[in-house]
Amino acid sequence: MRQCATIAHRGPDSEGVFVDRDFAFGMRRLSIIDLNGSEQPIFSADGRHAIVFNGEIYNYRRLRDELAALGHCFGTRGDAEVILAAWRQWGAAAWNRLDGMFAVALWDRETRQLTLARDHVGIKPLYYMWQGGRLAFGSELKAVLSVDGLTFDPDPRAVHDYFSFGHVRGPRSIYSRVAVLPPGHILQLDAAGDPRTEAFWRARYESVGVRTEDAWVDEFRDTWISTVRSQMLAADVDVGAFLSGGVDSSAVVAAMARQSDRPIKTFTIGFAERAYDESGYAEAVARHLGCEHRTHRVDPQMAWAVLPELQRAYDEPFADPSAVPTWYLSRLAAQEVKVALSGDGGDELFFGYKRHLTERRIGALPPALRRGMRSFAELPPLPWAAGRAVMQRWQKTARSAALPNGAARFFAKTQITAPALRRRLFAGTPLEGRDREDSIVELVDEYYPNPDAISSDGLEQFAMADLELNLPSAMLTKVDRASMAHSLEVRVPMLSQAIVALALRMPAEIKLRNGVGKFPVRAAVAPWLPANFLDRRKQGFQIPLGRWFRDDFEAYARELWRDSGVAQSGLLNATTVDALFDEHRAGRRDHGRLLYALCIFCLWWLERPGR
Repeated sequence: MRQCATIAHRGPDSEGVFVDRDFAFGMRRLSIIDLNGSEQPIFSADGRHAIVFNGEIYNYRRLRDELAALGHCFGTRGDAEVILAAWRQWGAAAWNRLDGMFAVALWDRETRQLTLARDHVGIKPLYYMWQGGRLAFGSELKAVLSVDGLTFDPDPRAVHDYFSFGHVRGPRSIYSRVAVLPPGHILQLDAAGDPRTEAFWRARYESVGVRTEDAWVDEFRDTWISTVRSQMLAADVDVGAFLSGGVDSSAVVAAMARQSDRPIKTFTIGFAERAYDESGYAEAVARHLGCEHRTHRVDPQMAWAVLPELQRAYDEPFADPSAVPTWYLSRLAAQEVKVALSGDGGDELFFGYKRHLTERRIGALPPALRRGMRSFAELPPLPWAAGRAVMQRWQKTARSAALPNGAARFFAKTQITAPALRRRLFAGTPLEGRDREDSIVELVDEYYPNPDAISSDGLEQFAMADLELNLPSAMLTKVDRASMAHSLEVRVPMLSQAIVALALRMPAEIKLRNGVGKFPVRAAVAPWLPANFLDRRKQGFQIPLGRWFRDDFEAYARELWRDSGVAQSGLLNATTVDALFDEHRAGRRDHGRLLYALCIFCLWWLERPGR
């Protein structure tokens, strides 16, 4: 089956295909649980139902025992058969019983009904396309793109998404008729009609009674230990960990080390530029916890060299530059382990980004003052370079402060380009006019028509959008494609059902306390880490884009722009793009993020179907 071959990297260990007249599905397996069994597809005992799935279910042993007590028999020791039995037993209610990451396809041979399901927060991807009465689906776009007889046209709205946020926002993909199944949703298709999607879970904040700070910290610590243990045990292979030296990855490794009788294998990426290199902090944590640690350093030439291969792994333009170190980190880890735990999700759940603190401070300002900040946002740039970048940052904050609610400020804060810049970029193109003054409000109307239904608290509105939109479309996409390109499974304990439920119950003032985010995480794991380790400023995987585009990388990017065909496509204003290169090189403006996004877009344009 050709479609399976396109995603062989996601499962190099075996392939399974099932054909039932005009229906077929298949999978590639990365063997993690029940190594010599659980070959997919798996069928029910009566032969009526078949399942393929990508991911892992961490509570499968407990569910199997419960289902066995109800009369179900199992022929494997894996989790795929447990999902099938759970669905047969409980129907749609089964999805909320699964603690794990999953993209599932279930086929009913009797009713000829297909059911697709994606995990609660979107750790595992699932694309689908409905065209001409045919449904195609897959874990990556390349599987869908390989189906004969379908047409794939770039979606102008998705192109606008990309140059606004650095990625395409689900449920859209870069192609107009290919969608992403939203997290926590199922899709059903039968012979009688079109596909139907519905949610089986939505993240919502809950009001709880008054509890002490210590009680919240204790509950996080207990839940965290249990969660990490379950994700370590649900594997018949060695489990390692990504270790960046930040709070969340250090919390993962510290919890693992407390529950293992062997040194944990940990992996870190460093940078040749000292100002961007955090590998020393990771190495200090690894020494403290007795880990078996490896560090690999990336220089600019290594980053440029991998961009074409990296972009092919994502199938659509993806402009987060931290995908570069994530790619190399995954390659490093895959040399020694099949599974690695990561700290992703902690910032979104426990308000760890600087933007969350900014939102809390903005929300505390009088409404009249916030509205008045728009005037400052419209001032022309300063004439001297030293203050220009600072003013740009403050103007971005001022523009978002003038918006009516936290959801609107989320869209403003997470943009990689300002609306005024996009008006230049799309002048004279089919996207001209999309960046009006009220365009942010239109985004809120599309995704959150009633922000108060999320919460009356602006910070919680902001953070919910971070959790539901940015996390699956940006962070989790980045990690999934970079890791699976190297046949490495990455698990994210912060996004277990138990931790997510705890974070949604926890008051905002506990998560963001005295100007410091992730307070319960910090307080819970501080005794396990080196003294004062958690007091330093958050950095993350940063790349010196501004300087790169004034060095040799600029020539590479200009050549891509000129030769890829994007300059002649009419999607972007070519005169503006040339001017942006010149402005950046002269130091008049920092367009590093946009020019990186342009470079990636050109690489995607070269690889797109029908080029």
